[in-house]
Amino acid sequence: MTDGMPESPLLELKGVSKSFGGIRVLTNVDFDMRPGEVHALMGENGAGKSTLIKIIAGLHQPSGGEMRVNGKPVTFASPREAHAAGIATVHQELLLFPELTVAENIFLGQAPRTKLGALDWSTMRSRARALLDDLDSRELDVDQKVGSLSVANRQRVEIARALSQDARIVIMDEPTAALAEADVQRLMAIVRKLKARGVAIVYVSHRMPEIFALADRVTVLRDGAHVGTKAIGEVDENQLVAMMVGRAIDRLYPQGHGEAGAAALELRGVSYRNVIRDISFTLKRGEILGLAGLVGSGRTETALTIFGITPATAGEILVDGKTVSIASPEAARDLGIAYVPEDRGLQGLIRIQTIEDNIALAGLKRLTRGLFMDTARIRQDAVEAIKRFGIRARGPGQLVRQLSGGNQQKVVLGKWLATNPKILIVDEPTRGIDVGAKAEIHVLMRKLADEGMAILMISSELPEVLGMSDRVMVMNSGRIAGEFPRKDATPEAVGQAMMTHAGRAERAA
Repeated sequence: MTDGMPESPLLELKGVSKSFGGIRVLTNVDFDMRPGEVHALMGENGAGKSTLIKIIAGLHQPSGGEMRVNGKPVTFASPREAHAAGIATVHQELLLFPELTVAENIFLGQAPRTKLGALDWSTMRSRARALLDDLDSRELDVDQKVGSLSVANRQRVEIARALSQDARIVIMDEPTAALAEADVQRLMAIVRKLKARGVAIVYVSHRMPEIFALADRVTVLRDGAHVGTKAIGEVDENQLVAMMVGRAIDRLYPQGHGEAGAAALELRGVSYRNVIRDISFTLKRGEILGLAGLVGSGRTETALTIFGITPATAGEILVDGKTVSIASPEAARDLGIAYVPEDRGLQGLIRIQTIEDNIALAGLKRLTRGLFMDTARIRQDAVEAIKRFGIRARGPGQLVRQLSGGNQQKVVLGKWLATNPKILIVDEPTRGIDVGAKAEIHVLMRKLADEGMAILMISSELPEVLGMSDRVMVMNSGRIAGEFPRKDATPEAVGQAMMTHAGRAERAA
């Protein structure tokens, strides 16, 4: 986008609406894209973002309104027609074939051919190589199977595929949701490179720092309606939050009201093989202890050991001052320990089952009468969880897969809190959920701590660690690299401990 007068839109949507089975999910939405700009699309889960980008990508057809490309009215009957118009999508769930090579995935459906009509493998490999080199991804082997690549590298393959189609508009749907910080920075560099070439990028994300670092403009949807479009310099984070949720969130990170109590959990020299080594710390009743560290530092592995998934091979674990043996998750549960895992979709829920089925999972023994399930108690627990945690659902019989990410996370919490735990371990409590749901989860966690629960919170988001924690503990290379009371837990101090080798890190009281 030039510094002078804005260029004519590449893409323009006017008054676009969409209904499914009589239910209106988009209402009179305006949206446009200009060459060489990053236009962020934001809103809570269920706001209509996914439906809008699917209309642009040709997956859905609008029920009303008009879409123009280069000033000409268009209607895409399929993604192929959108591709032909220069629109490509990098989906959150990357649509690649793991058994095919990098080159084959990039040119799937558009492979170069010889004069005789055969696949031109040499040209395909060389063109794939050129595309990846252009994305500063020279380390990728074009003959390697995609299934063996990391998420970040698969994403680069998807972007290369978009560029192979001469895309002038690229839609990126939550592109950093599953990436480590180093990969996030690399992706952002690719976005800037595409922008410099004149590619228009629709950037869908919940992550505020990325929006303010990359976007030229931001459009906010709420309840399927267009709330507003602003130049990024015209808004701050609080204003964007208010636009998304329809209210100001004054305290994204609520503070505690009381002093921490007695020790609920204590680790003394705990190790699991060579994964975590000589871990010692105390978690008190009524406090949130934040556990920070880079990916691979041992944070999740520590949680798995406490919960008995990977039982400790050395050291001592105490619950309420008594030495215990935790050889299985069942043993941990019986000691009053609950664990909300990092990947709620794969580890925390059975998404094809109902809310009440999932709420019952952690307490089946309590809910069984002889050979029969206590269906009335199961339904009662689910109804109470929906009310207590503000789960937005039609009722306890709704399938979990039909819920937004934030509501699914509340179901996971409800499942474990139905066991009445004393100690709660939450790993990435707000990953992949919108800012409104994030604030609700934070309020819930603080309320539980104020009621006396001991909470160990693992998070990759440093603002969340600093904002929610009463104390912060940092891991590095499987060891404790630093511990900070809230007043000393600055971004600089915690960041240094995350980056410094554990053997040289300072330990603060």
